[in-house]
Amino acid sequence: MSGISRRIANRCLAAAGFLAGAAQANTSNGYNLPVGVTDLSVDIHHIHMQGFWWCVAIAVVVFGAMIFSLLKFRKSQGAVPDTTMVHSTKAEIIWTVIPVIILVIMAVPAAATLIKIEDTRNSELSIRVTGYQWKWQYQYMDAAEGVGYFSTLSDDSNEARQLNSGIDPQSVPNYLQSVDKPLVIPSGTKVRLLLTSQDVIHAWWVPDFGMKRDAIPGFVNEMWIRVAAGKEGFYRGQCAELCGRDHGFMPIVVEVKTPDDFKQWVGAQKADAKQAAFDSALHAQTAQVITR
Repeated sequence: MSGISRRIANRCLAAAGFLAGAAQANTSNGYNLPVGVTDLSVDIHHIHMQGFWWCVAIAVVVFGAMIFSLLKFRKSQGAVPDTTMVHSTKAEIIWTVIPVIILVIMAVPAAATLIKIEDTRNSELSIRVTGYQWKWQYQYMDAAEGVGYFSTLSDDSNEARQLNSGIDPQSVPNYLQSVDKPLVIPSGTKVRLLLTSQDVIHAWWVPDFGMKRDAIPGFVNEMWIRVAAGKEGFYRGQCAELCGRDHGFMPIVVEVKTPDDFKQWVGAQKADAKQAAFDSALHAQTAQVITR
């Protein structure tokens, strides 16, 4: 191999090493698709990386052969073009069969993951998610039935976004990505979301969950998520469908709790709801007595 060929080969290997390092550096604000914290996001990332490395391998073979041919058989080295070879059945079979095999290898796990994405059976918790201009409503079913509330942009972000507010947005924690009441779910639990809308088309999207679904008026879409145990915390997303003037101001925040903490939270929410209902009834009775 000539000195030029060696230098080019070394540069190609260095570039491949850089790409490999960049691919493994996985953050939601980086260059690669985030791994996420759910079963589906991990599967989706695996398929993404499989496709990426197949593309790298094909690029190395194709461009490697092309660069080698340009250097090895250049005119300055006395190379003479062969004008007699105009057809090769063997070559055509090879470059047809190999891509078909690669596509089949990639299609099998992709099809399995697509089927898994649509399988909402055996869900342990169901939550109805309704999009509004411009907020979200969460209504719990199953064991947490009776718990429900609206989730809107937090007061500090809402105040800072106003024209001439005089507030520096960088001074507001999680500016435009915080809400007054986040969606709360347990870790290690298959949670089914039933998505619809009360006005226009919205889309519920949390990047770390690897899933996005449209919320369409008069129609119910389904999706499911299961956050791995040990991944408790806050995860942020947003409406991903242009839905009107305040589209950019209806973020999504999900708080993932341990199953025990989630049960305590549900109990507290139900107790608060009962107290609110009791106070409302008492107020109504008092008003009736006064009017009499």
